[in-house]
Amino acid sequence: MLIPQPKNLERRTGPGSRHGAPCQEKIDPMLGPEQSYRLSIGEDQISIIASDAAGVFYAHQTLNQLKREFPESLPAMVIEDSPDFAVRGFMLDISRDKVPTMATLFALVDLLSELKINQLQLYTEHTFAYREHRVVWQESSPMTGDEIRQLDSYCRKRFIELVPNQNSFGHLERWFKHAPYQHLAEKPEGFSFSWGTRAPNGFSLNPTDPRSMKFIESLYDELLPNFTSGLFNVGCDETLDLGLGRSKADVERRGRERVYFDFLVKIYEAVKRRGKRMMFWGDIILHKPELLNELPRDIIALNWGYEADHPFEKEMQAIRNSRVPFYVCPGTSSWCSISGRTDNAIANLQNAAKHGIANGASGYLITDWGDYGHLQYQPVSYIGIAAGAAYSWSYEANRRASLEIAIDMHVFADRAEVMTNWLGEFGNIYQCAKEPLSNGSRFFWTLVGGEDRRKNYQNVTIEEFEQAIKRIDQLLPSLQKARMDHSDADLVLAECRNAAAMLRHACRHGIFLGRGPIKNVDLAGELQKIMAEHRRLWLLRNRPGGLNDSITRLSSSLSAYRAKS
Repeated sequence: MLIPQPKNLERRTGPGSRHGAPCQEKIDPMLGPEQSYRLSIGEDQISIIASDAAGVFYAHQTLNQLKREFPESLPAMVIEDSPDFAVRGFMLDISRDKVPTMATLFALVDLLSELKINQLQLYTEHTFAYREHRVVWQESSPMTGDEIRQLDSYCRKRFIELVPNQNSFGHLERWFKHAPYQHLAEKPEGFSFSWGTRAPNGFSLNPTDPRSMKFIESLYDELLPNFTSGLFNVGCDETLDLGLGRSKADVERRGRERVYFDFLVKIYEAVKRRGKRMMFWGDIILHKPELLNELPRDIIALNWGYEADHPFEKEMQAIRNSRVPFYVCPGTSSWCSISGRTDNAIANLQNAAKHGIANGASGYLITDWGDYGHLQYQPVSYIGIAAGAAYSWSYEANRRASLEIAIDMHVFADRAEVMTNWLGEFGNIYQCAKEPLSNGSRFFWTLVGGEDRRKNYQNVTIEEFEQAIKRIDQLLPSLQKARMDHSDADLVLAECRNAAAMLRHACRHGIFLGRGPIKNVDLAGELQKIMAEHRRLWLLRNRPGGLNDSITRLSSSLSAYRAKS
């Protein structure tokens, strides 16, 4: 019941070791690749041989899990283990809209280290406390430089590299809504996304304005000294308005991807001057793969995709052929869902690991986004985090393994073995809406989408909403059976209950929109209770900044009820 399952575990006959038996450690670089270890448990003696200090640390993490699994004494065994991916990372969105407290971040790092994750990124748009830009972050409870340094030190002691992550091209709408920055925007008056919604302000930097690079470099000068990592993720994904505004003439003359590429190279040069190695999201440049051949060879491309059938193999072959180093980046599938999308997450995480190994990816980065209010609670992402950690450590050993019992034991500390199965079933309720939807659940959009996102939920039938409600009602009683020996056990249960109430309400809202037999006055009172509990739960793990933005996603439905009362 280890997680990740090791590559090779051999049970031996004869007596094992009592807890507290002496443990001998030795580093032998010839043992195998970096982070390798051999853990031997014999009669009242334990030995660890590892290729490096990280290998010793991971052997102890395995030993800690074994002690949890065998509380009386350890059986005789030999484990030989090493990772498939040298870098196994986790990226948490702290800009849309949750910024975790330091206590939450420290607890997360402890969990990641036990799962043998060795890189952490905190995705940032506007939630670092830049000295000269208070107007941008003052309502967001940002991370400070001192907090980053504390977290960096905490991570290093657990063999986790804290990598700076600051989006540097697109996704800057939280900046451009403020007058002092609108002169830098590609289209400051806003634009319409391809899916029909409208951005009221600028979204991407204008790459043809020299002031854009000056602005970005000033951010780097303040942010980067707080990190000991030699890496830096500059983002640069989804520059959706590029060529629609101030760079239009240049894009028409030279092509959208070329204009993007040239600005990317300027960012690369700025990063290199500051002694860091640049990482960037690869979605835009993959539109014109021949440009990959012009990239510097010390850059790292991040190949992301979040659906079960994402074409990782095709995309990675293009990157591999260019000889540019790259990570493969699947996701937890928890955002835009409330409940998660369990089956999609597992298939996406496995797909990424399989093709990442086959195509020589140097890293595997699990992503956990917070789009549209970060309405999923932290436990909803745990299955994806733990499964991704397992597949990135040893894909073959874990791809057919039943991870539920291991996650219950080592993540939830649930003696009743209820929580993982409950969250897995809860995370598959999205399938009650028969028509597939990428990157989210139709039930989520029923609640927060409004008229702008009507196409995401308009074809869901009243029968499908009713089926989802039935499944939620069937699941809820089993939560009472959980027996978690964990410091936040009560919080996890409360989060699951409110997530279930929120998803159930989304379905009742859908029935109401379809003119089913539900009264708006009943829905209004129900949603007010959910919003009050959402506010309470948010503040138990996260800072207050961003909470009002999240609540606003829900209150739009409340306004609709009142308008029809």
